[in-house]
Amino acid sequence: MKKIWLKHYLDGMSAEINPEQYPSLLELLEEKFTQYSDRIAYSCLGTDIDYKTVEHKSTQFAAWLQSHYSKGDRIAVMMPNLLQYPIALFGILKAGLIVVNVNPLYTARELEHQLVDAKASAIVVLENFAHTVEEVLDKTEVKTVIISKIGDLLSFPSSIIDNFVVEHVKKLVPAFHLPKAIVFNETINHKQEYVKPTLNGEDIAFLQYTGGTTGVAKGAILTHRNMIANILQALEFVKCCQKIGADERHIAITALPLYHIFSLLANCLTFTCVGAQNVLITNPRDIKAFVKELGKYQFTFISGVNTLFNALLNAPDFHNLDFSKLSLSLGGGMAIQTSTAKRWHEVTGSVLLEAYGLTETSPAVCIDPTNLKEFNGSIGIPVPSTEISIRDSEENELALEEIGELWVRGPQVMRGYWNKLDETAKVLTEESWLKTGDIAKVDNDGFVYIVDRKKDLILVSGFNVYPNEVEEVLTSHPEIFEAACVGVPSEKTGEAVKAFVVLTQNSKLTEKEILAFSAESLTGYKLPSMVTIVEDLPKNNVGKILRRELRENALYN
Repeated sequence: MKKIWLKHYLDGMSAEINPEQYPSLLELLEEKFTQYSDRIAYSCLGTDIDYKTVEHKSTQFAAWLQSHYSKGDRIAVMMPNLLQYPIALFGILKAGLIVVNVNPLYTARELEHQLVDAKASAIVVLENFAHTVEEVLDKTEVKTVIISKIGDLLSFPSSIIDNFVVEHVKKLVPAFHLPKAIVFNETINHKQEYVKPTLNGEDIAFLQYTGGTTGVAKGAILTHRNMIANILQALEFVKCCQKIGADERHIAITALPLYHIFSLLANCLTFTCVGAQNVLITNPRDIKAFVKELGKYQFTFISGVNTLFNALLNAPDFHNLDFSKLSLSLGGGMAIQTSTAKRWHEVTGSVLLEAYGLTETSPAVCIDPTNLKEFNGSIGIPVPSTEISIRDSEENELALEEIGELWVRGPQVMRGYWNKLDETAKVLTEESWLKTGDIAKVDNDGFVYIVDRKKDLILVSGFNVYPNEVEEVLTSHPEIFEAACVGVPSEKTGEAVKAFVVLTQNSKLTEKEILAFSAESLTGYKLPSMVTIVEDLPKNNVGKILRRELRENALYN
């Protein structure tokens, strides 16, 4: 497909990046840690650490790791947004090892699958989740468990107080017995000499686990070259954003977990390259505390998913914050709804831009131009050095405005799935195209629109119904807080649309009224045949609504 979107690149943006600019992530990180050594790198729970400290402590951790493990070994990190996370992350990379990010909320079954599949040699875990590690440890190849407490890197006396409160007052640390475990703080006080490993772009940096388009969680192989490419691609957009430049100091709000690919790339890595101060939000579900924390900063950048932005907008004190420095609001992970984007713009004065990507693409594929004047419902335009193609069910390329599956090719596309050649072959072609499983179109102006997930498509009497469209209509009602739609079996139409709706506080809206409202904007076959009002919707660790669980709920209830 011809790159007609390049006309929307701002002055100074390059159409191509050089993924070979740095031999590995180590050289890129070393450059930035030196350039911004005296700036604050991370803030969390009242403690700030600068880039010099991050460099020093991560190097010490790397030296400790090198005394126990060999290049290419996999090290799991099971931790929420705390100061320990970037220290562990950068230390693993600097040691020449591979990062395996783990969701701390995983069940024992999920954790066992990931550790066994990755053949992880060690795991760094917050003590709050150590009981889950204990449950599966003897079923894995993990030889070393490194445990940290929530306050370990906080300044005195917060370090003592926070650890005491978490363990003895709130009792958030379930009992565990791991007598051979090592204390994280001891590893970062290691005195052994660090030896920089020899790495190249094809060495693996991350095994980033994802459900992908089908099946159980798979490890996407993301190389140093993949990650460097995506950082450089993202920087082409960021550098043209008003108020964001390498000579200025920026504050990035990091509420999405850093172990998720979106936050990892956008916040942890890309904003390191502009010397930003990353404010780590450990528990973004506590909206009241989150808003209070936001009130301490004149922040430049915030990333999130639609549900997070929606929750903030419905928090009374959020409207009173200072948004004068906010230059870039970026949504991803799930579709941004027009009603949320409109309110965000009205409250903050910042256009809510949308980005699109997948774990398999490190993750960025498309980003809205940073000079967009208002939300347009698109996922933006492809990042530099990226090709896209819209294909029909026979894999023929479609024209502009035609709807089909989105394919992607570029230096950020993964090498494949870890030890899963068959699964890799399903999504990667011989010509290096990645089949995303997303239904999309490119308009005549070059903007890309995601219509829906291929697997979420609902077939009503042979007509395609895209849940995103129905959800967009539903959430435009002022008394509907959130909505999600799934397909359910129907004798008359094959499938029918079922809507799950969360109402705003004190709303008395009825299911009948919701159906009537939908009928004003949707043709007959797109209308929900059933509406269920619920207190909340199932979401993953990032806040993305889990339609799969809703489908199962609809089938058995």
